[in-house]
Amino acid sequence: METIKGVKIKMSQIFRDETVYPVSVIKVDKKEDLELLKEGEKVKVTGTTKGHGFQGVVKRWSFGGGPKTHGQKNRLRAPGSIGSTAPQRVIPGLKMAGRMGGKTQTIRNLKVISIDKENSLVSLLGSVPGKNRQKVKIKKI
Repeated sequence: METIKGVKIKMSQIFRDETVYPVSVIKVDKKEDLELLKEGEKVKVTGTTKGHGFQGVVKRWSFGGGPKTHGQKNRLRAPGSIGSTAPQRVIPGLKMAGRMGGKTQTIRNLKVISIDKENSLVSLLGSVPGKNRQKVKIKKI
């Protein structure tokens, strides 16, 4: 399978048959690569997710946090217990606060909605990982 390299431009909308389609617009590096794609076929897109920096457990892992009352003071967004005292260590892989985002992610089964060969643009139905002007790779399924 050929890998098509490009840059995510923006999220946009296409109006067809009284329906609104949310699309991600990608500018392909080489115009020759556009010959490999056809409208209506499915592709998978790999990109780097947006980085969010150091985040606590409530935002990073959707923990519920502690109670506001019953004698609790400043434990509202704390993780709570991190395990039993028997092993006398923290078990590896435990969900804790840390850096969030900035990882490689692949989204599968994105449909090619339109191809603009003059401007080297491909519109894919749905969202693509990463922020605008970030590199992505497109592969046919």
